[in-house]
Amino acid sequence: MSVAHAAPRTARERARVEITGEILSTARQHLARDGAAALSLRAIARDLGMVSSAVYRYVPNRDALLTMLIIDAYETIGSTAERAAANCVRSDYLGRFLSCCRGVRDWALANPHEYALIYGSPVPGYAAPAETIAPAARVPIVLLSILADQTADGSALPAALLDPGVEQSIAPLREFAGGQVSGDLLLRGLASWATLLGTVSLELFGHLQNVVVEAPAERAAFFEHQMRQVAIGLGLVGS
Repeated sequence: MSVAHAAPRTARERARVEITGEILSTARQHLARDGAAALSLRAIARDLGMVSSAVYRYVPNRDALLTMLIIDAYETIGSTAERAAANCVRSDYLGRFLSCCRGVRDWALANPHEYALIYGSPVPGYAAPAETIAPAARVPIVLLSILADQTADGSALPAALLDPGVEQSIAPLREFAGGQVSGDLLLRGLASWATLLGTVSLELFGHLQNVVVEAPAERAAFFEHQMRQVAIGLGLVGS
């Protein structure tokens, strides 16, 4: 994984991109070994054979390092979800949804520590800045786009009337969606996102122990069943 950059134009810019990449790569190793709360720029500098002051030229503090790792993780899982959904034809709403869900799970299983960083317990003393919001929205946007396309072609489930208090509660979500999807379907979509992340988290963090057989085929079958049940609730159909 790597943070996206425009093509560097000078030797100094190329060196900066290369060194920043090495810092992030080493930080991921520390994340896997010690956890996010224990990340230390001094320890990373030591592993890279650099003095701490040199590392601070590229990453000013621990919080900046966490932000870079978080954005990179969100961008990577987001692009994974986008590519997975794009493998299906546009009118295959069920296929797009299931492919997106499988992509998220596959990425999480391959990158458990990065997944835990963005969807696990908050890091003590760290507050994510505003620049993490757009990357964090990439997976939900994939799900929203499926519901919006389904609504546009008239195949969405009939919208149920919502309690005024519930309708008001999702005002930010409705604004984000731009009126493309009914409030009822937005709530169903929100539940699908929660179920996707919840099912992945249960598996990844060991909460399916003695609940679902640990063999990969059985775990995959369980996940597939759960996501298909969610798809039924969304009224998703194939092409």
